[in-house]
Amino acid sequence: MSRPEIPRDPKNPAYDLIPESLAKSIPRLYVTEKVSDPLVHVKLFTPDSSWTWFVTEFDPDERRCFGLAIGHEAELGYFALEEMEEVRGPMGLPIERDLYFKPKPLSQCRKA
Repeated sequence: MSRPEIPRDPKNPAYDLIPESLAKSIPRLYVTEKVSDPLVHVKLFTPDSSWTWFVTEFDPDERRCFGLAIGHEAELGYFALEEMEEVRGPMGLPIERDLYFKPKPLSQCRKA
């Protein structure tokens, strides 16, 4: 039995994973690679599971992010917004941006 897929409402700002206004403030890929505790600018999450992504760098042309992904394990890596927009959690819910997240050092997000 397949699960229903909940559509992404284009009017819901939580489904705009990295809006242009935020994209301008996020460092480009590789800019913070020598920073020991880079700033996290965006938090993405699945509302129907335990997966969370913390974005520290972003390439708006490729729509590719770098940051901390917490799921089965916590690891730093790259993830594509295009793929994240297609992913659904176990109940069919799309990934959302935490509209109330305030930028903070990555070390604080690791403890969350």
